[in-house]
Amino acid sequence: MHGTLLPLLMAGFSAIFEESTEARAFQDMRVTTQHLSSAILASAVALSAAEQTSPATTRNIHDQLQAPAASSAAPLDPSAAQVIHAVEQLSRFTDSDVKFNLRDLMEILKDRRHEAWVLAAYPDPRTGHPLIGAGFSLDLPAREHPQLDPLNPHPFIEPSSAELWQAAGLDSERLQTILEQYDDRLAAWTRKGFRKKIKTLTPQISDKEATLLLRLSVIQAIYNAKGYCRDFDQLTASQQMALSQLVYQMGVNLQEFSQFLDLINNYSDRSDTGAAPLLHNAIANDSAYWKTVQQSLIQSQWARHYRARAVSVIAMLDPQYVDEPGIAEQRLSAMLRPAVVHRRTGRSRASRQLASNTRRSSKGRAGSTARRAKSRGTDPPI
Repeated sequence: MHGTLLPLLMAGFSAIFEESTEARAFQDMRVTTQHLSSAILASAVALSAAEQTSPATTRNIHDQLQAPAASSAAPLDPSAAQVIHAVEQLSRFTDSDVKFNLRDLMEILKDRRHEAWVLAAYPDPRTGHPLIGAGFSLDLPAREHPQLDPLNPHPFIEPSSAELWQAAGLDSERLQTILEQYDDRLAAWTRKGFRKKIKTLTPQISDKEATLLLRLSVIQAIYNAKGYCRDFDQLTASQQMALSQLVYQMGVNLQEFSQFLDLINNYSDRSDTGAAPLLHNAIANDSAYWKTVQQSLIQSQWARHYRARAVSVIAMLDPQYVDEPGIAEQRLSAMLRPAVVHRRTGRSRASRQLASNTRRSSKGRAGSTARRAKSRGTDPPI
């Protein structure tokens, strides 16, 4: 069932997006997805019984999509239900769901300090997995992501890359071709060589298509950010944007930032210490509290390895960020030191001379210590 529904999902979106301009595509996506997911749900119920007797072809599925759901009692395949659920949740997003402008976040992610903008598949610098556009993952499977916070009723959605690709109206066979070409290039060039060639790669998707993929991914990140933070709706616009960026960049790995998540979800515990009752939106404006939250991220390996990106994101958590973003970033930049990189080759002549002098000096001190110890009849210190 899952395999038959995905081509159908792609076909429905392709027919709509081929005739749309980029601006209209954004406006129509939510309504189209709602209609399509309802149609898929109806056809999936009808096909559940039909597949018991004969295999369904692509033409059969298309014909069944036009028909009403006559067999409403037939069970729906769980994997198909998950696809429909993810599509419906993404389609329900409206601009009023967040305080920041969605396009502003998309432009930030396209910047080189964050994900950059590449219209051909390229390797993730740390994992080697294929990315495209503004860091859209091309080979992620659908994953279970249970809500572990009993006080947060908001669930997570983790559709596969293929499902998001098709929800953007792109052809599944085209995705397969891009992945196969990526594997061939990675085998021939190695990961390091591949990244050196990024600027010379021929585009495999258009700017418009990459923008649609980015929009869907950002909406998913916002949706899951609410699953990570109970008080998401009370945060400032910049704080919401920062948390959404963290989810976009880390995905399910954000679950490992236990100290950070504990801090942003337990602000209300401060009222149990005898302090005055918390005011509405108090969490968003407590500067001392957010400095502690920022510090929990500054100490992470992520912040050290992606320093420029981390400075930008962590600074947005400052309640005064909107008034003085430059000062907020400068303050973070002074606190966050870059990761120490150990290089085996390519040192300058001055550094090699310094290292040589240091070794000679150390040998001289060690020899003097040994001679003094010998004259005293003791062993030199280790």
